[in-house]
Amino acid sequence: MFLRRNNKLEALIGGNTEFRGDINTDGTLRIDGKMTGNIIAEWVVLGETASVKGNIKSKGIVIGGRVDGNVEAEELVDIKYTGKLFGDIHTRKLSVAEGGLFEGRSLIQKDEKKIIDFPGKDAVSK
Repeated sequence: MFLRRNNKLEALIGGNTEFRGDINTDGTLRIDGKMTGNIIAEWVVLGETASVKGNIKSKGIVIGGRVDGNVEAEELVDIKYTGKLFGDIHTRKLSVAEGGLFEGRSLIQKDEKKIIDFPGKDAVSK
């Protein structure tokens, strides 16, 4: 994730920090502290000590801490072994490590561009 040239750490909420309010950033947001509010960012990384009460919308979300809210990611939601998500997920790819906790509903969006439709036997023989 951080190897891409256009991704940079734009904002950090440290482990001893508590933040209330919404965040909207074009870069990567890392949270190790507590946050109450909604997040819109290019990427969101939650450390093991992170706690978020609110919704998250991003390209990709890595959860090592706790989220109480819904998440929507264009590419990936990755729940690590220390991660806990209590809410719904809408994404293309979902990964939950052994020990990770997810309670909610998931909607995995199919990438329609990669689907190839082959005609059946009847259509070929005509």
